[in-house]
Amino acid sequence: MIRLNDITSRILSYHPAADTNLIEKAYVYSAKVHKGQVRLSGEPYLSHPLEVAGILANMKMDEVTIVSGLLHDTVEDTLAELKDIEYLFGKEVATIVDGVTKISKIHFLSKEEQQAENIRKMILAMSTDIRVILVKLADRLHNMQTLGFQPSEKQEVIAGETLDIYAPLAGRMGIHWLKSNLEDLSLFYLEPKIYGDIRLGIAQRQEGQAKFIKEIKEILAKRLDEAGIKATIKGRNKHFFSIYRKMMEQDLHIDQVYDILAFRIIVNAVKECYEVLGLIHSMWKPVAGRFKDYISLPKANMYQSLQTSVIAPLGERMEIQIRTWDMDRIAEEGIAAHWRYKEGYESGKKMSGQYPWMKQLLEWQKNLTDPKDFLETVRLDLFSGEVYVFTPKGDVKELPIGATPVDFAYSIHSEVGNRCIGAKVNERIVPLSYQLKNGDIVRITTSKNHKPSKDWLNFVKTSTARTRIRQWIKQEEREESIAIGRNILEKELRKINLALSSQLKGEKILDVAHKFSLNSVDDLLANIGYGKLSPKQVLNRLVPPLDIKEDRPEGLIQKIVQRIKRKKADTGIRVKGMSDMLIRFGKCCHPLPGEPVIGFITRGRGVTIHAKNCRHIRDVDQDRLVEVEWERTEDVNYLARLRVTNISKKGMLANISAILTQSEANIVDADIQTTVDKKGISTFTIEISDYNQLKDIISKIKKIKEVLKVERI
Repeated sequence: MIRLNDITSRILSYHPAADTNLIEKAYVYSAKVHKGQVRLSGEPYLSHPLEVAGILANMKMDEVTIVSGLLHDTVEDTLAELKDIEYLFGKEVATIVDGVTKISKIHFLSKEEQQAENIRKMILAMSTDIRVILVKLADRLHNMQTLGFQPSEKQEVIAGETLDIYAPLAGRMGIHWLKSNLEDLSLFYLEPKIYGDIRLGIAQRQEGQAKFIKEIKEILAKRLDEAGIKATIKGRNKHFFSIYRKMMEQDLHIDQVYDILAFRIIVNAVKECYEVLGLIHSMWKPVAGRFKDYISLPKANMYQSLQTSVIAPLGERMEIQIRTWDMDRIAEEGIAAHWRYKEGYESGKKMSGQYPWMKQLLEWQKNLTDPKDFLETVRLDLFSGEVYVFTPKGDVKELPIGATPVDFAYSIHSEVGNRCIGAKVNERIVPLSYQLKNGDIVRITTSKNHKPSKDWLNFVKTSTARTRIRQWIKQEEREESIAIGRNILEKELRKINLALSSQLKGEKILDVAHKFSLNSVDDLLANIGYGKLSPKQVLNRLVPPLDIKEDRPEGLIQKIVQRIKRKKADTGIRVKGMSDMLIRFGKCCHPLPGEPVIGFITRGRGVTIHAKNCRHIRDVDQDRLVEVEWERTEDVNYLARLRVTNISKKGMLANISAILTQSEANIVDADIQTTVDKKGISTFTIEISDYNQLKDIISKIKKIKEVLKVERI
């Protein structure tokens, strides 16, 4: 167990003016409140806060952070209260201790909800003082180092959370050594067999690798000396987790992974970094696509370095990093080094405002109320790699690997994302699902009338894009439900000779909303539209003297059918036995005039029209199905989508287009692709008048000799 004297000596070595009396006072207080407590290892509990303080001292933190490390579990695990911490050690220490203290006095419905709320609290505290997360990461590192004393099921849960949240968070903060340690420890508990294989594989190569590292260092040192460049050269095995990730990505066994060595060259000036890069590429052949210039384009966590992979003398790949001493320090220590050396200790309380990813985390903890959505968003954002792309004006955007033009659009502004209809990359039109690459110049085309598509959720990578699309969809569904609810309530009021417009002007309907624990009239109308409230429930509160009885849900359909007379609907659909009904068309099957259709009554949302062969109505309540038929309509067009698969041959597109034109079908959109086996796949969105016209078009296209298949989507 580390001793207090070791910690204070370490602090004084880099911060001679540190208040060691405050540190000793925190040690005594922690020992007092934790007295009698033991860890699962059998050691006194005090060993844990001492080790956390020791890790923070290794990170060269100030005395406030060290004191917070000694006290970080006092409020959570002892009878100590936060006000006592503030009185004895000051407001800064109390803020940090509160930030790392889990929420334990509130009952949560699930472990996921509890985890989400604890992370929310940590992020909120981190936005006030960055040292909160530094203490939390030190705490998590020591807990992972002693995880072997926990039951196996708990080991997996804690290791999984570490890999999902804390290791990526250390990476975002640029503390590379801490990220690597957390990843390797997590791998040990989550994939013990693979971890053992990697360890054995490296051990078996150790003797040869040690000799190889020595030879490469000597070659590099000689060449750099000849060029007059003073440098320090380091060689090492890559971390276990980075080797594991390569094995998973490329489906390799440890024996098949050859590029497990990495070299680092540290020089005195930025100019020398590029000189060294040129020398290396003249000595060994660089691997295409493996060069990255993080000096010109630093990562969000301030990491700077030149990275390249080359073919070594024996034909093996090796990775080489080139950086200055300042870059090396920040690459290892991250944000902690930056605020400590550049701005002074006081800046740690305001660091969060300088980093967009911290602002984004803070925004999500405010806006994402669902625990599952929040955790998914945080995991996606923290764990992603990065790709650097440019706006047409030359501004750099950092996005996760696999990001698309839609992600790029939302990174500019939510309205640009919402109105995005197309994109050009390097002046070439690309699909919105195109995966951006380093150096791409992206131009977004927008339209005021365009709206986000649910399909975008299938390919966007950034949490910002995913969140904005979901918010828009929810808002759109809400607005639609408000309109439906208004329609339904208006019809019910009309039956008792009341106008909805006059009711909305008074405060009575707002009082009704409040009685249902809703905040506004729009909330009330939306709940009617969603089917959560029936209009009769609202009318009973709005017009009590009428004593309108609530229909039993199971008898609602039958009563409507018996009561309402037939009337032509302005949608081109007639519901047999009903009139004045709200009609909606199923988005799953898009029925066309003339096609056999069926109606499904949803309580509070009218009748939804489906094609009779639609799979979504096969297993529904048969009592809710009603017979419907098409009315004759004039000058009304409907959209249909066709997919044509054919043998790729010159003139095929012209032949298909000619049939569509002759059949008086207007082509709205077309997507033409050719597969590797020389097949053409064409997807057309066309405007037609009815189902018979569509059948005729399909029949004619099938008669083309080279056509293999025609299907309606």
